[in-house]
Amino acid sequence: MGLVYADIELLNPCEPERSPLPQRALVDTGSTYLVIPEHAAIQLGLDELERREITLADGARVAKPYVGPVEIRAFGRRAFVGAIVTGDETLLGAIPMEDMDLMVHPATLAVGPNPLSPNIPTGKAKAFSPKNGDD
Repeated sequence: MGLVYADIELLNPCEPERSPLPQRALVDTGSTYLVIPEHAAIQLGLDELERREITLADGARVAKPYVGPVEIRAFGRRAFVGAIVTGDETLLGAIPMEDMDLMVHPATLAVGPNPLSPNIPTGKAKAFSPKNGDD
């Protein structure tokens, strides 16, 4: 399978007056986070919240800035996540993919909404269900 990319927009929900930042993101289902380069974090005005240790593809473990919140828009869906700041390109990992209920379609090397939920993102959230029917 080849490389898969998705056209997304990144926004700073704390500063809605800022314009969305379009990105061509490398889709990496083996990565946990949204990863953005430093220049994207600066353009969005994102503050470092903490440092997180990540494991790179070569096995090295490094501490990197974790910024947020970041709003991601893609395929008519959106997610609010934090992002790791490193590298030279935007990388769309598993957490935002799951949050937006997106899937990689291996035959076409394309990303899109889950075909089982094409109109609205779905997910699992286990919660207590009262016996009397109250919410």
